[in-house]
Amino acid sequence: MTRALDGLRVVDFGQWLAGPLLAAWLADAGADVVRVDPPGGPRWKHPANAMLQRGKRSIVLNLHDAGDRAVARRLVERADIVVENFRPGVMDRLGLGPEPMLAANPRLLYCSLPGFGSDDPRAGLPGWEGVVSAAAGLYLYPGCTPMDYIGDRSGEPIYSAVPAASSYAAMVAAHSVTAGLIARERTGLGQRIEVPLFDACFELIGASVMKTDAPRPAAKGPRLTNDMPQLGHYRCADGKWLELCLFQDKHLRWFAETFLPQEYIDDGMADPERMLTDRELQERARRRYAELFATRPAREWEIAINEESGASAALCQSTEDWLTRDSHARDSGAVIELDDPELGRTAQAGFPIRMSATPPGVSFPRRPLDADREDILAELDRPAPAPAKPTGEAGKALAGVRVLDVSQVLAGPTVGRILAEYGADVVKIHSFVDRQLGMHFYTNSGKRSIMLDLKKPEGMAVFERLADGIDVFVQNFTRGVADRMGIGEQALRKRNPGLIYASISAFGHEGYRGGWRGREQLGQGPTGMQTRLGGDGEPLMAPYPYNDYGSGNLAAFAVLLALYHRLRGGRGQHVQSSLAHSATFLQVPYMVAFPGRVWDEPRGQSAKGWGPYDRLYPAADRWFYLCAPDGLGAVPELAGLDEQELETTFRTAPAQSWIDRLTAAGISAHVLVDQPDLMDDEVVLSRGLAIERDHPGFGRARMAGPSRRLSMTPPVPGRPVGPPGSDTRAVLTELGFDADELIGRDVARQGLPEGTTFVGMFR
Repeated sequence: MTRALDGLRVVDFGQWLAGPLLAAWLADAGADVVRVDPPGGPRWKHPANAMLQRGKRSIVLNLHDAGDRAVARRLVERADIVVENFRPGVMDRLGLGPEPMLAANPRLLYCSLPGFGSDDPRAGLPGWEGVVSAAAGLYLYPGCTPMDYIGDRSGEPIYSAVPAASSYAAMVAAHSVTAGLIARERTGLGQRIEVPLFDACFELIGASVMKTDAPRPAAKGPRLTNDMPQLGHYRCADGKWLELCLFQDKHLRWFAETFLPQEYIDDGMADPERMLTDRELQERARRRYAELFATRPAREWEIAINEESGASAALCQSTEDWLTRDSHARDSGAVIELDDPELGRTAQAGFPIRMSATPPGVSFPRRPLDADREDILAELDRPAPAPAKPTGEAGKALAGVRVLDVSQVLAGPTVGRILAEYGADVVKIHSFVDRQLGMHFYTNSGKRSIMLDLKKPEGMAVFERLADGIDVFVQNFTRGVADRMGIGEQALRKRNPGLIYASISAFGHEGYRGGWRGREQLGQGPTGMQTRLGGDGEPLMAPYPYNDYGSGNLAAFAVLLALYHRLRGGRGQHVQSSLAHSATFLQVPYMVAFPGRVWDEPRGQSAKGWGPYDRLYPAADRWFYLCAPDGLGAVPELAGLDEQELETTFRTAPAQSWIDRLTAAGISAHVLVDQPDLMDDEVVLSRGLAIERDHPGFGRARMAGPSRRLSMTPPVPGRPVGPPGSDTRAVLTELGFDADELIGRDVARQGLPEGTTFVGMFR
């Protein structure tokens, strides 16, 4: 079976995580990836290389040697894509920078993933994961919840071993490169792509840093909070933890009616309003839940709650369990088994996306260092194909692409937002009953917004007119719901055989969890994210929507791969991503299991980093992150100090004074930025990572802008969206319908669902 990138050549100069991960995904998608390593092999000696280097051919080149640089140049001159993640300027000094390479190979896509961008004042700062995360304000504080990403700033920050900056950079670069390939099909020209790790963090923090001057509306009625019994962790009979997530009123009722005795129901435990407001009832419910869950093992409860009641819960287990003991991980393709030449039989991260016509696959396991030198050099001695001539004018990468989006909350709408930033025409259909609109102005940016009742025949008639001739359809219903509504893949494909049908789910559509509902925390639980943050105690949900935004970015990558394949003569197909697949690839350093592996990463609420030279430290005024892989010998007053002595010494002076001394010595360090201040930062504003615009019917708001740069077809912020349904009348009229009639009959609405507010949306 073909793969989407068959026939393309990639040269991978990447080291550490972001660059190699991007190149691994391109290899899984069918590209011929040539891995260029320095003498001695990858700079990062880590088990993760069994996954990061699979499917790549290997050649060793010393880029400080003129002869080897000449070989590298010849490789790039014949490549379709280059991946590198050195600091800005390094490849230029080697004569392998984007300008000379694009001059020699105009069809080249030259992708750089530095820590900080080439136009960022911190461009020369070594972009280690911890340093970038500190600059982006990613570290948590005690008391963080899904409803409050800030937490108690008077407490000590908590280090997270999840490499979010690197992982998000790889995700963003994946769809950036694929958008560049689509643009090249039209123009015949390549371009430079830059995705700094710092910038990519804005895809994660996205809507959480939005600001507005508009008065914050008062909440209508009680709100669900993390201290309520229907959201929380319970220890089961086998000692393992279960995450209970009765987020919606109907889920609380379903759970109660299926598992609770009548006397508990009579006491109010099936009454959503009382469970939100009655503190004494909440205390009784938490005790009774704890007693109930202690009667059966956690996995039995997980299956029973989801299958028997239709409510939501997830097992909280370790990453090792996910890799080695969870059948769903393998059945869904999130985990695969592969024989590695160094580690033997491994269980490792599988594929972040599913594609029905061009499924990703592993061509071969990691190759021994320099194993393919002879073949690669022989290929370079053959005559090069004649360069293709440019064929068209540059424009937006997705100019002319039409997208219909019926998804809700975060993950699904993120796909449409990204496609709109690349130039697609996106229409978003809102449901009358959609109340989860807290992130609407960010996730639906760039879309035309229509509110339509698809349960009425007249509403479906409008839907069918909208769906005629579209290129992409995006939905994130639970498995089977779209089919029952008449908007499933087969129904739409009959009308449009070339359609790219995109589905986002909690766990993927295969495996025993495939039909279950899900939310962010439920994707984190089985994959090990919650036990890593919780340490040896109760699991804790990482409050950022890591997997919501992650699966949205990965689905955008899948959609763009499918569009590229279709452009080259392929057919339409069904593409998928999920919260659990996203969580798997957010934890790549830990997603390789083999006999004898030691699981020793930092975990728990007291973690500050990896060791004395790679961790958070308190100075006299604030915290900062230090990363000094070669030690602190270059700073005389710090040389030879142990971790406790360093902590004491750093407290004697302000953070910035230490950072100035450290960076002058070539050591990377950065103050820990308070995330609420990030959107007011001059560098962030000047580089377009924060944008401020007027939204029709709402007012002025500041939010995150696009985090990647394409030199020829740059993504741009979509048009500011108004409140949901603000484009209903215009869209209906454009389609030839009588808008007044349909609105008058309540088939469509021009405006918000009754009772909707935007509480919790802005700071």
